[in-house]
Amino acid sequence: MRWTLKPKPELSKIKQLSEALQVEHTIASLLLQRGIETYKDAKQFFRPSLDDLHDPFLMKDMDRAVDRIEKAINDGENILVFGDYDVDGTTAVALMSSYLKTRTGTVATYIPDRYDEGYGVSIKGIDFAHDNDFALIIALDCGIKAIDKVAYAKEKGIDFIICDHHRPGAELPDAVAILDPKREDCDYPYDELCGCGVGFKLIQALASRDGKSIEDLTGYLDLVATAIGADIVPITGENRTLAYFGLQVINGDPRAGIKAIIDQTKKAQLTITDVVFIIAPRINAAGRMKHGNHAVTLLTEEDEVLAQTYAQEIEQFNTDRKEADQRITQEALLQIEEYEEQERFTSVVFQETWHKGVIGIVASRLIETYYRPTLVFTKSGDKLAASARSVSGFDVYNALEACSAHIEQFGGHKYAAGLTLKEENYEAFKQAFEDEVSKTIDKSLLIPEIRVDTQIDFKDITPKFYRILKQFAPFGPGNMAPVFMTENLQDTGYGKCVGAEDKHLRITARQGNSQNIVGIGFNLGDKYNLITDKKPFKAVYSIDENHWQGNVSLQLKLRDIKA
Repeated sequence: MRWTLKPKPELSKIKQLSEALQVEHTIASLLLQRGIETYKDAKQFFRPSLDDLHDPFLMKDMDRAVDRIEKAINDGENILVFGDYDVDGTTAVALMSSYLKTRTGTVATYIPDRYDEGYGVSIKGIDFAHDNDFALIIALDCGIKAIDKVAYAKEKGIDFIICDHHRPGAELPDAVAILDPKREDCDYPYDELCGCGVGFKLIQALASRDGKSIEDLTGYLDLVATAIGADIVPITGENRTLAYFGLQVINGDPRAGIKAIIDQTKKAQLTITDVVFIIAPRINAAGRMKHGNHAVTLLTEEDEVLAQTYAQEIEQFNTDRKEADQRITQEALLQIEEYEEQERFTSVVFQETWHKGVIGIVASRLIETYYRPTLVFTKSGDKLAASARSVSGFDVYNALEACSAHIEQFGGHKYAAGLTLKEENYEAFKQAFEDEVSKTIDKSLLIPEIRVDTQIDFKDITPKFYRILKQFAPFGPGNMAPVFMTENLQDTGYGKCVGAEDKHLRITARQGNSQNIVGIGFNLGDKYNLITDKKPFKAVYSIDENHWQGNVSLQLKLRDIKA
């Protein structure tokens, strides 16, 4: 691990903000690192308000989208809500369809089959719409590159509204309206919304025309917060406000489907991290192992008893998913060793029988072992399909674009993408991708990095300090939980390895004459020799609460330790 200490803000700015907010310099410094420079910024950060949300009509084509949907509602046209099979797509479809059903009875949903149709807008979906007399398709979390498909729909007399957040290509589809804050000609003030977030802006616009306020839509925010967490979008600006209020709904009065998932996990209070690791994988498992329709059915079900039944089915899909991704990860790691590719700049592996639904997870798992841009391929029909994942700081989308001569289709983000290619092009692509990454990646990015916010002493860690830190949540990209470094630590003699095979490390440390603080380091068992015999060491960590037998104490969540 390389530790990178973030630049310290100007001392004059720290002093000014510290005095304005009546907080310690460390808190002021952490806020400045997050772009919070004034009392007003801080108030908005610590006390988010639904009034902070932008006017949805600032988004390019929003008026056109609303006009077309209102026409469909008034004329009794059939509307098909179409979305991707992942969490962002299925939550967006659940959100849009459940809202539209409060306005019209002519709404249906469509999630493409991951294996039969693949990602995004499909010919099969358009044919379904045509055969069942749908005049309008609203596509969510996909469609920005579906030029041929939208043209095909138009030939059949079907209009398209696209709500996407992926990067557009050079040409846009010929749709009635394209809502995508990443459009170059879109002046919307915030361009990091997820697909479900764009869908929410559309229902916000529709509701405002119908005389409703933002407060009337808070019941949909559990879906939006789930999508924000699952899609790893920045939790800044508008996303942070949506996530903040969405978590309140999740922890207060969630929809029946989300409540059913939470009930199975026995978790009392969920953070955005819990949403990412508890709710999202279960929703995702439906599309990975069976069909995304199961997720939409669960998320739109209003009967709590039925929702519990659907949640149990999805729990089984999640168990199957875990077993598949563990097995395939082992096979992929073995393949890298067999081909002696441990020292490459990329990991590119392929096995035609691998389950397409888990290759994205496997790519992330491989990065845990070989920290480098990774693609996992499997057979999909007569083509090969892959999920790509990247390391922090490297844009895998750009690297794929540079290899597009070998690719049939690709799309995605800086850190996650998907692609298909012909099997005969696999080896040429694999070499081209390796060549592109090797010449464009900063070699330091191949060493996992811990970004440290600031250096502090143990005396700074007080209950008041932690109470303020807790208010920095919800945490996520762009607003990660603060990471601290402290030097000149000593274990008091109680340090030990814990867990199966002594994988984890538990320390009780002090700094000089400070109070003793307990620290837990997952997968740091091999660092035990650094703390024995009262050897001095330094640590990077975040601060957490430990609840034990009714007592609450502060503890360190260790990220790494060094001599």
